Amino acid sequence: MSAQMTDSHRRFLQTMMVNGIVSEGQARTSHQFCCETHNAHYNPENLDNFVNTINVNLQPMFMQIRKGISEDNGVGHYALVNMTESDVTRLSSDYAENELELFKKIMDLIVGSDSGTASSTDILNSADTLPTKKLKKSEAEQLLSRLVQDQWLCEKRGVYSLSTRCIIEMESYIRAMYQDQIKLCHICHNLAFQSQTCENPACCIRIHNPCAARYFKGRKAPHCPACDDAWRHRIPADIRGRQSQSTR
Repeated sequence: MSAQMTDSHRRFLQTMMVNGIVSEGQARTSHQFCCETHNAHYNPENLDNFVNTINVNLQPMFMQIRKGISEDNGVGHYALVNMTESDVTRLSSDYAENELELFKKIMDLIVGSDSGTASSTDILNSADTLPTKKLKKSEAEQLLSRLVQDQWLCEKRGVYSLSTRCIIEMESYIRAMYQDQIKLCHICHNLAFQSQTCENPACCIRIHNPCAARYFKGRKAPHCPACDDAWRHRIPADIRGRQSQSTR
């Protein structure tokens, strides 16, 4: 018999419905608030079980709260996902057909790149090749701003990448659509777009930057965990803890 949701679970779910995606720190704060507000037992180590109870009860509605990590800083996130919409049609209520076509092309560029990014120039050029109504440059630029604002894309200095929300919610679509192109992080086994790659041609495993920071931390001569070749990339600082603390 599945665990029944209490008012604390329902309030947490309402928070997820309003926000769509929250950081792990925000989820933990919300978990504590919901439990204390409704006089429910609170265990800070029980968040995943708490979420699992909600997910069991969401199954008939084909909804699920999924957990993922930010490729940028390794911070965990929770997102409410509609399981019946596995592709970009989930955006159809907010975006026009030609805007969705450009979003697909943006995903093509990002997934097909070695860096897991796409430049604004390449994206704007793609706007001229849409099979439906073409977008003007100004319209494409406005669309990019909306996609960033709605947390489907991230932008840094004119370079775009898939957001944490996009990767979590669109994972099934990405795996089906780009099954010959996607790579998984050797450490966390999640989809890896922005990552470091082993330079051994016979290996070529990928590791997220935050995963590399944690895995190689304190090692003076890092080696590939798969082939044992020297890992020649710069090891980034592990900022996950600092970022996670700042969201609480």
